[in-house]
Amino acid sequence: MLTLANINKKYADGTHALNNITIHLPKGMVGLLGPNGAGKSSLMRTLACLQDVDTGQINFDGLNVLEYPDELRKQLGYLPQQFGVYPAMSCHALLEHIAILKGLNSEQRKRQINELLSLVNLTAFAKKKVSKFSGGMKQRFGIAQALLGNPKLIILDEPTAGLDPAERESLNNLLVSISKERLVLLSTHIVEDIENQCRFVAMINQGKLIQSGNVDELVNQLAGNVWLLKRLPSELPAGSLVLSKSYRYGKPIFRVYAPQCPEPEAVAATATLQDKYFYELKSQGAKNATS
Repeated sequence: MLTLANINKKYADGTHALNNITIHLPKGMVGLLGPNGAGKSSLMRTLACLQDVDTGQINFDGLNVLEYPDELRKQLGYLPQQFGVYPAMSCHALLEHIAILKGLNSEQRKRQINELLSLVNLTAFAKKKVSKFSGGMKQRFGIAQALLGNPKLIILDEPTAGLDPAERESLNNLLVSISKERLVLLSTHIVEDIENQCRFVAMINQGKLIQSGNVDELVNQLAGNVWLLKRLPSELPAGSLVLSKSYRYGKPIFRVYAPQCPEPEAVAATATLQDKYFYELKSQGAKNATS
């Protein structure tokens, strides 16, 4: 549904936020992964028509986005990482206000607002001020306003930030349910959410696309080559990478990519998207160090 070709964006301070990004994103849930400062928010702001690019082309479902940004805005739902609300307005009143700005008529506003309040479990709180909502309720409100107008493209920047596990699970289930016939672009630091909810992922770092594809296919590229070690040997096999270090009951556990068993006590592990993510980041870092 969405194709980006040779997208470049450089800010006034010299930061090359987007560096020759070329990718095709299919409909459904699509994950966007990258460390802080990788260019995720710059990419999402670009797709939300909040900033121009220096060079490149963006096409959404046959529409030239850079030439006709207002046409995309009519099909767009956007939830930034942080958003403000009018402090004196109730949930229903604020949704009504946003729906008017989106051009919905009276009948459409009434029907969609009632449906969305039910969908995000906020019907009982429709008269409560959004400024008094908990973090999880505000995020559910943010989803509701993003869905007004039945958009074909929904952009969500860290939608589960600050949510407890139960709220996160509920939100993820909701996102999957609404993504059948539209593109939902999800940016998050929680790799597990993307692995569980998205079938396609794009990884970016330092403004560059470093990997993209179907989640299961990318993970399978490491199958049979991920190992668990309680300690690191003095020397790892050629081509190995230490992917991550975590703790279990206070004791360290290393996840290592190695083309062969790195030591007799190593235990074979099932590869995950997080393994693939760290593998790509560290491989890129190693290339940059030697270039």
